[in-house]
Amino acid sequence: MELNINNRIKSFAPDSLTVQALLDLETPNRQNGIAVAVNQRIIPKSDWETHSLYETDDILIISATQGG
Repeated sequence: MELNINNRIKSFAPDSLTVQALLDLETPNRQNGIAVAVNQRIIPKSDWETHSLYETDDILIISATQGG
């Protein structure tokens, strides 16, 4: 399965993949302060475990940063 993550195409095994499974692979140590949008729709953290991803989904992962 190919997914567009932050404007980069990445390939994954064709298993069913959820937002949480993707984050476990992509950002295993930084999951606080993250927002995720799939096809320009924000996915609430409460739905990460159940929201399935599909071939060619466009995913944006945003991390909060400190500073002023």
